[in-house]
Amino acid sequence: MDVQADTQLSADPLPFARCYQLEALEKAMKENTIAYLETGSGKTLIAIMLLRCYAYLLRKPSRSIAVFLVPQVVLVSQQAEAIKMHTDLKVEMYWGDMGVDFWDAAMWQKQLDRYEVLVMTPAILLNCLRHSFFKLDLIKVLIMDECHHARGEHPYACIMKEFYHPQLRDNMQVPRIFGMTASPIKSKGGNSEVQYWQKIKELETLMNSKVYTCASESVLARYIPFSTPKFKIYEDREIPSALRLHLLDQLKGFVEKCEVKLKRSDIEKSSAQSTGKKIQKIFSTFVFCLGDLGLWLALKAAQSISCREVNDLSWGNLDLFGETIVKDFSQDVLNAFSACIPSDPNWSAGDNVQADVDAGLITCKVVCLIESLLEYRDIHDIRCIIFVERVITAIVLQSLLSEVLPKYCNWKTKYIAGNNSGLLSQTRKRQNEIVEDFRNGKVNVIVATSILEEGLDVQSCNSVIRFDPCTTVSSFIQSRGRARMQNSDYLLMVKSGDSSTQSRLEKYLSSGETMRKESLLHASLPCEPLNGNLYDEESYQVADTGAIVTLSSSVGLLYFYCSRLPSDSYFKPAPRCVIDEEINKCVLYLPKSCPLQTVCVQGNLKTLKQMACFEACKQLHMIGALTDNLIPAIVVEEASAPVVGNESHNEDQPTYFPPELVNHLSDKSKTLYHCYVIELRQDFEYDATVQDIVLATMSELEADICDMPFALEVSRGLLSVKVRYVGEIHLDEQQVLLCKKFQITLLSVLLYHSETKLMETLDGLNLVRAPDVDYLLLPHASVYPTQGIIDWRSVLSVLFSMDDHICADYSKCCTHRVRIQNGLVSRCLLERSLVFTPHNGQIFCVTGFFYDKNANSLLTKRDGTVTTYKKHYKERHGIKLCVEDEFLLKGRYIFHVPSSHQRQRKQREPSNASVELPPELCYLILSPVSVNTLYSFSFAPSVMHQLESLLVAANLKRVLSDSCPEIALIPTMKVLEALTTKRCQERYHLESLETLGDSFLKYAVCQQLFKTYQSHHEGLLSAKKDKLISNETLCKLGCDCKLPGFIRNEPFDPNKWVIPGDKSRGLTLCVELLPKARKMYTLERRNIKRKKVADVVEALIGAYVSAGGEIAGMLFMRWLGIEVDFGIKPYKRNFHVNPEKLINIRHIESLLRYSFRDPSLLVEALTHGSYMLPEIPTCYQRLEFLGDSVLDYLVTIYQYRKYPGLSPGMLTDLRSASVNNDCYAQSAIKFGLHQHILHASHALHKHIFNTVNNFDKLSAESTFGWESGTSFPKVLGDIIESLAGAILVDSDYDKERVFHSIMPLLEPLVTPLTVRPHPVRELSELCQKKNFILKKPVVSRDNGASSVTIEVNAEGTVYQHTVSAADRKTAKRLASKEVLRSLKENISGL
Repeated sequence: MDVQADTQLSADPLPFARCYQLEALEKAMKENTIAYLETGSGKTLIAIMLLRCYAYLLRKPSRSIAVFLVPQVVLVSQQAEAIKMHTDLKVEMYWGDMGVDFWDAAMWQKQLDRYEVLVMTPAILLNCLRHSFFKLDLIKVLIMDECHHARGEHPYACIMKEFYHPQLRDNMQVPRIFGMTASPIKSKGGNSEVQYWQKIKELETLMNSKVYTCASESVLARYIPFSTPKFKIYEDREIPSALRLHLLDQLKGFVEKCEVKLKRSDIEKSSAQSTGKKIQKIFSTFVFCLGDLGLWLALKAAQSISCREVNDLSWGNLDLFGETIVKDFSQDVLNAFSACIPSDPNWSAGDNVQADVDAGLITCKVVCLIESLLEYRDIHDIRCIIFVERVITAIVLQSLLSEVLPKYCNWKTKYIAGNNSGLLSQTRKRQNEIVEDFRNGKVNVIVATSILEEGLDVQSCNSVIRFDPCTTVSSFIQSRGRARMQNSDYLLMVKSGDSSTQSRLEKYLSSGETMRKESLLHASLPCEPLNGNLYDEESYQVADTGAIVTLSSSVGLLYFYCSRLPSDSYFKPAPRCVIDEEINKCVLYLPKSCPLQTVCVQGNLKTLKQMACFEACKQLHMIGALTDNLIPAIVVEEASAPVVGNESHNEDQPTYFPPELVNHLSDKSKTLYHCYVIELRQDFEYDATVQDIVLATMSELEADICDMPFALEVSRGLLSVKVRYVGEIHLDEQQVLLCKKFQITLLSVLLYHSETKLMETLDGLNLVRAPDVDYLLLPHASVYPTQGIIDWRSVLSVLFSMDDHICADYSKCCTHRVRIQNGLVSRCLLERSLVFTPHNGQIFCVTGFFYDKNANSLLTKRDGTVTTYKKHYKERHGIKLCVEDEFLLKGRYIFHVPSSHQRQRKQREPSNASVELPPELCYLILSPVSVNTLYSFSFAPSVMHQLESLLVAANLKRVLSDSCPEIALIPTMKVLEALTTKRCQERYHLESLETLGDSFLKYAVCQQLFKTYQSHHEGLLSAKKDKLISNETLCKLGCDCKLPGFIRNEPFDPNKWVIPGDKSRGLTLCVELLPKARKMYTLERRNIKRKKVADVVEALIGAYVSAGGEIAGMLFMRWLGIEVDFGIKPYKRNFHVNPEKLINIRHIESLLRYSFRDPSLLVEALTHGSYMLPEIPTCYQRLEFLGDSVLDYLVTIYQYRKYPGLSPGMLTDLRSASVNNDCYAQSAIKFGLHQHILHASHALHKHIFNTVNNFDKLSAESTFGWESGTSFPKVLGDIIESLAGAILVDSDYDKERVFHSIMPLLEPLVTPLTVRPHPVRELSELCQKKNFILKKPVVSRDNGASSVTIEVNAEGTVYQHTVSAADRKTAKRLASKEVLRSLKENISGL
């Protein structure tokens, strides 16, 4: 049935549509239609108008779509832009390079939800339908551009045969079909009208569409120009036979020379065959060029091939030796051709055409082309396309024309050729750029292969030349249609005497009219049903999804599946067919990483391979290796979101504040406080001494807070801090208010050094009835013995400055009073006071009097002049001192509260020199208060910041204990270390714990996956592992558990620290509910990146593993939501071979110091993927997956425990230098394990052989870190990991057994003394630190080797080094190492 009844559609034509376009639209609205119209007649516009008619059925939220298919990628954007221009539909483009081959159903569903018209190549739609990513009944309109391709196994034909016709036969919904072509026949045509009609009918039947065309060419001629066909006959003349024979003999000699080299070489047979085929192909190319184009163009071909650029030419899958042979062959040919070219430096091609032809330098055919082009030299704006059959012809003709044409005109020539040839690889981007330049007139002549025959729309093209004759009717019509200008020409070059070609071309000229007549003659006949044999191919369909694989499509599907299996540079997994023609039997061998090993079928010899692949696809689906969409499971695994979803991370996160330091609302007259003494001890000499401070809180603190001394790094040294619980105290409302006034006054002065800020803070003081930062910091009574532990004398000092201005203890002080800004005060009260000088806004601590100085005393200024204090204040501040005989006060600058940044920079403290202060200029703030008290309280914010952090960490511990009572309790400081990032600039941070946690997480997840998915190959296991431990997953899990609020990610800034009881900043505490009804408070919010949350999650895992053991780490992971266990599960494999027959079991066991209960594990651990012995069901990759993780963890925790005093970054360096493939590979060679690897790769054998031979040349130091310049085969390192995995499985996951077996192989292990930072990282960090300019590495590849150039601009000098190595990483490392060496040698202090 059709998509809907005709009456539902209404025409929506464009106002400028032509009559025949409207006629075709009307027909297309009624039935499936093929628009057979000449190039340039506007077929695309008809399709667009049809889409406009269907638009109301396509607009979202409709599930329906329209699909516009084009046969070439270059046409995708052209047609999509046209649709966007003339409709309001949502259009998207798709082609292979976008990676659509690796999309899954979910990704395609997103496209269907978003777009209404999908423009794509037909292979993409066919792939989607076969895999049932979406179904044909979703498509309302299916447009096929250049639909004459619908024949054979072309995707157009497969779409119709496999999906459209079966649904049509079953009376299911099918889309409206609209095809477009300038020639309904793609073949050479027919000799009679009947034959033409037969081919048209075949297309109509397959497309289930009727051809629409104009009654005659004259209808179209009113709207579009037709080019004039002209035959250009050129002389049939070869190059001189003597020259030709001479060069052919030389070419054959060069081929024989290469064959001898290949026979003598020790490269693999397959590589030798590939090299031989490539040489034969290039040989044929040179022979063709000599005969068809002439010696000079053959020379250009040799230059192009021998001097090929890596990005432009492809040698195919050749190894380094094969590439060298091919390049040497091309160079020999180039030299031979060059020897026959005129040596006169003034000679150039085309100067004397006749002489060049006589000498065989160019052929008459080439001369004909040049002369034909020059006939148009007077045309100002020429656009000409020259069609050729071969890529090499396009290349060398472009070279010739670029040299010859500028002698006569300023034309510019380029070439375009398909990117699937064995010789050339021209990017689609480059092709599009050339076409655009052609449209804009920047390029006048394009030499092109058939890639430009279809769809290219350049209306200013006024000439087309067929250098090589067309082979089909459609090729003739399509290439002719590229000439779009009025009075344009279509030149057909034909060799004189070649009557058959000329006759065929003349027949093509008349074929258009014949096809039109036959189409019109049979227009009233209905489409015939498609022959059932064409679409009744054997198929396998998944019931749940409808995904289908047929006998013919199974081969491609199986190869695609194998291409997604794990591979390395020595082995590319692919199925291998062995056919016994005598009994019509095929055995299909699949790679070892495939859960299916062999498939046997019998049947028709012609389809045996297809039958075997078809059966393999069915079985792979049944065991889950192919999903219900019949795509490799790893494609879905890689394409799908992380296991917890892919929601965007909200970086705006709270900062938690501990509830222990928040007030509890109470109506009682007295408040209970828990008192702690903060004992401060300094390890440095200074004229001020720290004293203890009393901390009073409404809640009792975590017990281990008191058992946890810590140190603060201050400018002069270290300050030791210990918190000691001393009991409870009850304070009434007035006492609490008094204590708060004292601490706010003292701390505000120390933090802000501002009297104005102090007054603002005190004005906001009240006993709030809302959650607030509320605890007391008071001086300890050790200095002034008073009742209890609090120095109430200092606390009471705040009353004087706020109340009566009169000494409270007049009887005990000197009767002499001093006038200050507050009034008259006793002299003794000024000797230990805090004063403010309004004239300069400074605050000072007064330590006494200058009894030898008053206002009339002499003052020596900085410039050496002498004046009196009285004159100085008059001149400097405009102040007249009234009390001239009063002694001057000894003032001292207030201390700074240290911040993390200041501690890092070792900022100097304020000068302790005394300042002379006239008393009458001072305003008394506090008295008595000592310098030592002020000095001690300057550290209070830093101490409390640390205590706040510890309390936050303690609360996280309690949250975990509430949710998971069995989890081990670990030190709060260890939790805080895991929560503290490097950015905090503390003496500790999370990096070491993160390294440990990362390794444990990786091991725990890998062993779980290994045991759970025993049929999954390493690639699939790795994909699952990567998702489980990805930053996205860990961040989401951490956020779900509300971890970001616990993270400490900011350096301590005193200006942001909240003075307890200070309401002037308007900060409000918000309640944050945690699991099990626990509460935290939030003071502010900040940005936390996703990676930072993930790092903290890993660090917390490391904290619980290091302090609580592996079970604690596992329980923490479960709390997060990562389910793992360490239970034992049997490892099931079908292993039917005696291990002793394959490897020396006893010798390897002696090396490993371990006896295997199941020796087949040892065989598996040493079997490379290239080893195809059927009795060995799998290779080492799964065990390597497991062993990699356990070795990483064992080495990391060993180093963590062995070097407990390491700086946080050192463990990362140790791990990186110890756990890497090169270290493992060296150990494998040292103990001869390379001799026991089971493989069948010649390249691997050769690489191992060369590595072993060079191994003794490595220095002893190269076993540490990154010193080695040798690139080791990855396989050598892999087997160390696979052996570790084998021992782990065989020993029932006993990691100690693995450690004792593998660690001796790795000795001597890198140590903190021998480790060296990775040169790439060291160079990067050095450049950041010193502001050097590190340029982006320049990477190139030549002769199979990677070359990397590292350049640094340091202080105006450029340091540069280039290294070539087998791989890019090694080259980059060695180049960075050399640049580092040069920098250190030439710049002092590095």
